[in-house]
Amino acid sequence: MELTSQVLALEPTCQVLGNEPIVPFAILLVVILVIPIVFERLRLPGLVGLVFSGLVLGPSGWNLFQSDSPMINLLSDIGLIYLLFVAGLEVDLEQFRRQKSRALGFASLTFSVPLVMGTLVGLILGYGWNTSILIGSLFASYTLLAYPIISRLGVVNNEAVTVTIGAKIFTDIGAVLILALCVAVADAGAFSLAKLLSLSGWLIIYSVAVVTGFDWAGKEFFKRSGDDEGNKFLFVLLSVFLAAVGAQLIGIEKIVGAFLAGLAVNEAVGEGPVKQKVVFIGSVLFIPIFFVYLGLTINLPAFVNNLDTLKLTLLMIVGLIVSKLIAAFFTKLVYRYNWQEMLTIWSLSLPQVATTLAATLVGYRAGLLPLEVLHSVIVLMVVTSSLGPLITNRIAVGLNSSPAKDPAPPQPDQNTPKIDTAFNIIVPVYNPHTEQYLIEMAALLARQCKGKIIPLAIANATAQMDAPQLEASLQQSEQLLTKATVHSRVLGVAAEPMLRIDDAFAQGISRAAREQKANLIVMGWGKRTGLRARLFGNVIDGVLWASHCPVAVTRLVESPKKIQRILVPVENLTAPTLQPVQFAQMLAEANQSHITVLNVCDRRTSSSKIAWRRSHLSLLVSQLALTNAPEIQIIAHENVAQAILQAARLYDLVVLPFIRNRTSPGGLAISDVTTQLARQLTCSIIMLGEPQRTQTTNLVMSKKVTSITSAV
Repeated sequence: MELTSQVLALEPTCQVLGNEPIVPFAILLVVILVIPIVFERLRLPGLVGLVFSGLVLGPSGWNLFQSDSPMINLLSDIGLIYLLFVAGLEVDLEQFRRQKSRALGFASLTFSVPLVMGTLVGLILGYGWNTSILIGSLFASYTLLAYPIISRLGVVNNEAVTVTIGAKIFTDIGAVLILALCVAVADAGAFSLAKLLSLSGWLIIYSVAVVTGFDWAGKEFFKRSGDDEGNKFLFVLLSVFLAAVGAQLIGIEKIVGAFLAGLAVNEAVGEGPVKQKVVFIGSVLFIPIFFVYLGLTINLPAFVNNLDTLKLTLLMIVGLIVSKLIAAFFTKLVYRYNWQEMLTIWSLSLPQVATTLAATLVGYRAGLLPLEVLHSVIVLMVVTSSLGPLITNRIAVGLNSSPAKDPAPPQPDQNTPKIDTAFNIIVPVYNPHTEQYLIEMAALLARQCKGKIIPLAIANATAQMDAPQLEASLQQSEQLLTKATVHSRVLGVAAEPMLRIDDAFAQGISRAAREQKANLIVMGWGKRTGLRARLFGNVIDGVLWASHCPVAVTRLVESPKKIQRILVPVENLTAPTLQPVQFAQMLAEANQSHITVLNVCDRRTSSSKIAWRRSHLSLLVSQLALTNAPEIQIIAHENVAQAILQAARLYDLVVLPFIRNRTSPGGLAISDVTTQLARQLTCSIIMLGEPQRTQTTNLVMSKKVTSITSAV
C-alpha cells in the first residue's frame, strides 16, 4: 500500500486517469448520449452534432482524442462496417417490388447524372480519372433521412415517393461497387483492362456468393432456431463480419462485404425483433462513434485557410444539388409527375450520409482521396442532411397520399378461406390488479360481437414437469383463471379459460391465439423501462411482433364501462391506418360512446388543403359503413404530439396505432409520436397493433365491424 501511495503521490491523478482506456470511452458515451439530443432541440440532425463534437474533442479543438488512437480506430471501424450493413438491411425490398420498372428508371437517372457531374468536378480541379470517378460515385447514392417526415405526412404510398425509396437499392449497390473497383485499381498500381476485368469478375462472383449464400443460410438457420432470438442475433453479426473478412481476402474493401451481407439477410431477418436488436446496437453505440471519429479527422485550420478546399466544397455542394435536381426533372418528364412530386423526389435524394461518408473515409484511408475531399464531403453531409429534410417538410405537405398507378387489389376467389363467424378474444391474465378492467374491456367487445372470451394463463415451463416451481406457477395461474371466469360470467359473457405451459410468455400467448383462431388479443400495459426492456423487449413487444391478429394493449385508469368520449388520432390518411377507428367503433357501440377522428397537419398547410384532408378523411371513414359517423377534426399545428395531448384532455380514452420505430440508414434512432404520447397521456389508452401481414386480418376486422353495425 505504501508503494502505491508513493506512486500516486508522484503522478497526478489526471495522468493516471488519462492512461486508462475506460476514461475516453466514458467520455464518448456521454457525447453520443447528450449531443444528439441538444442538436435535435436546435432543429439540426443529431449526426451533425456528433461530427461537431469530434471536431471539438479532436486535434483542432481540445485535443482530448486522437484519430490514430487504437481504441477509437477499432470502434470507428466497427461503426463503419455497421453503417453499411444497416444501409443494406434497411433497403425496402417491398417498395422496390411495387414500382420495379420506375424505380430502376429513376435510379439510372439519379445515379448517372450526379456521377457525371462529380467526375467533371474532379477533373476540373485536376484530379486523375480514378479519383474523379470515385468523387462522382459519392454523389450517386443518397440517404432517406426524411422518411419520418413523409411517414408523418402520410405520403409514403405516393408513387413518386415509392419510386424514390425503391431506387435507393440501385444507387447504393452502384456506389459501393464503384468504390470497390476504384480502390482495387489504385492498390493494383498501373491500370490495365485485364486487371479491371479480373477485379470485376472476382467482385461479381463474390457478390453473388454472399447474396445468395447468406440469404439461403439465414433462412435455414432462422427456420431451425425457433424462438431463440439470441442465436439469431449472433448469426446476423457473424454474417456481417464474415462477409467483411471475405471481401478483404479477395482484395475488396470490407464495407462492400458488410453492405452485401445486409442485402443478403434482409428478407431472412424481416421486420422482426432480431432486426430491432441489431439496428439498436449499431444506432446507439458504434455508428455514433463513427461520426465522432469523422470529426476527429477534420483539420480546421487547413480547411479554413485553404482556398482550394473552399472552392472544392462549393463546387461539390452546387454540383450535387444541381445534378439531383436535373435527375428529378427528367424523371418528372418521363413519368409525368407534377412539380410538387418532382421537388419531393429531389429533396428525398439530396441527403448524403451513410454510403457517401463510408466510401469517402475508405477512399481517404486508401490514399485515393486527399484530405480536402474528406473535409468537403463532411461539409456536404452537414448541408444536405439539413437541407433535404427541411425542403421535404415544406414541399410534401398535401401531397397526394394514394398511389397514382398502383395495380388494383386482387379479388377474392373460390379458394379464399371463409371467415369464421365466431369472434374469439384472448385475454392473458398475469396481473391481479389489472385483471378486472381487462375482462371488462374484453366483455364489452365480446358482447357486442356475440363472441366469447378466452382467459389465458401461462405457466413457465421447467425441465421436469413435476418441479415445485412449475407446480406453484400452475396453482397461481389456476387462481387467476378462476377469478377471470367469475368476472366474465357476472358480465354475461361466455368464457373458456385456458392454461398453457410454455417456455416464454410472448410465444405462449401468440401460439395460443393462433390455435384458438383468435380475432383479437387484449393485454394489459407493461413496463418498457430499463436496458433489458429496450434491448430485448418485453412480453408485449414479443406478442406485437409475432401475433397473427390485432393486439389491443390497454392502460385503463377507470372501468371501461365509464368510457363515453373516444379520441382516435389518425396520422396517415390511408385505409390501413383506419383500423383503430374500427376498433373504437366496436367499443363505442357497446357503451353508446362518441368518437372523434383527429388528424394533425402541418401548421403551414393552406385552408384549401385542410379542406381536402377533411373531405378525404370523411370519405375513408364513410367506407367503413359505421352506424354512427364519427366526428372529423383537422388541426394545423407545428407539433403533432402536443396537438393530440391538448385535444385528449376532453376525452376518456385515446386509441393509438402501434407504430414500429424505423431507423434511417444513417443509423440514428428515430422516435415516433406514439411513444411520446404513451408517456404523457393521463387518460386511458389503447395501443392497437396490427400483425405484420395485415391484409387478411384487416378483411376480417372490416367485415366483422360491418356485420355488427348493420345488425345494430
